[in-house]
Amino acid sequence: MAQLQAVPNREQNEYYVERLQQLKKERNAIILAHYYMRPEVQAVADYIGDSFGLSQKARDTDADVILFCGVHFMAESAKILNPDKIVLMPDERSGCPMADMVTGEGLRKLKAEHPNAKVVAYVNTSADVKAETDICCTSSNALKVIESVDTDEIIWVPDKNLGHYVSQFTDKKMIIWQGYCNTHDLLTPEEVLELKRQYPNAPIVVHPECRPEVVALGDYVGSTTGILKYCRESNFEDYIVATEEGVRYMLEKDSPEKTFHFASRFMVCPNMKVHNVKKMVRALETMQPQIHVDPEVAAKAKRSLDAMLAVVPEKA
Repeated sequence: MAQLQAVPNREQNEYYVERLQQLKKERNAIILAHYYMRPEVQAVADYIGDSFGLSQKARDTDADVILFCGVHFMAESAKILNPDKIVLMPDERSGCPMADMVTGEGLRKLKAEHPNAKVVAYVNTSADVKAETDICCTSSNALKVIESVDTDEIIWVPDKNLGHYVSQFTDKKMIIWQGYCNTHDLLTPEEVLELKRQYPNAPIVVHPECRPEVVALGDYVGSTTGILKYCRESNFEDYIVATEEGVRYMLEKDSPEKTFHFASRFMVCPNMKVHNVKKMVRALETMQPQIHVDPEVAAKAKRSLDAMLAVVPEKA
C-alpha cells in the first residue's frame, strides 16, 4: 500500500484530504470527531458530536473501522461498544487528565464505604472505572440518568463541577468525587464579567464543567450540543462562550452572521489538539494505533454504557 510522501507545503492539506477520502473507502471506515478537535479535523469528519452523540454513532455504525478523533476514553468507549471493529486514534497521546483523576481501585474503595449507593460515572472515565459503574452519563443527560437510578444515594465520578451543578436539581444524596477538567476549571468569574462589561447584551453560555461560580453567571448552562443549539436558535448578535475553543468551528458554521466571544484564550484542551489530518491519514494507512480493551473489563464496562444509551436523552 502507498505510504505518505513528501509534497509541497501549499499542497499538503489538499493531498491529505484526498488521500483520507480514498482510504476511507478502502477500509470502510467512518471518522468520528469531537467538537473540540481542530477545524481541519472537524471539516473532514463524517460525524461531529459531544460524548453522548459520539457514543450513539459508534454503537450504530456499520463501518468496519472507526477512526476516532477525540481523547482516549472516547475511543475506548467506541471499542467497548464495538468489540469486533477496529478502532483507531490518530495520536494515542490524546488522554484526559480528568479521566485520570479516578481509578477503578479508588472507586471500589468508595463503593465499599457506601454500600447502598449506586455509581453514576461521567463518560469521561476509563474502561476500568466504567467496569465499576452502574450507569454512565454525559453532561447532556446527567440529570435524566441520575433520576432513572433506583436509589436515593449516588456516587458521582469524577467531575466535581458537573456533579455540583446536577446536585442542585435532584433530591438524591450525591457523593461527589473531586475531579475536574483542567481546561474548564481554569476560567474565573472575573474573566466572564469583564467580557460582559464589553458586551452587555450578549448572553453568557456556560458548560457545567466550569466552576460553580462561573456556572452561576450563565444565561444558558448545558452540554456542548446544548450550547450549539441555544446559540443557533436564539436571536442575539453576540454571545459570551464559556467552554473549549474548538466549539467555535461549529458555532460559526451554524451561525455565520453572529459573533462569539470566548471567555478566555486559555480554554484550549491540548490533548484534543494533538490530532491532525496528516496523522489521520497515517492511522488509516498503517491501521495503527489501535485501541484495545481487556475483554473482561470491556464486558463489565459495556453494561454501564448500554444502561446510559437505554435512557432516552433529551435533545440537547
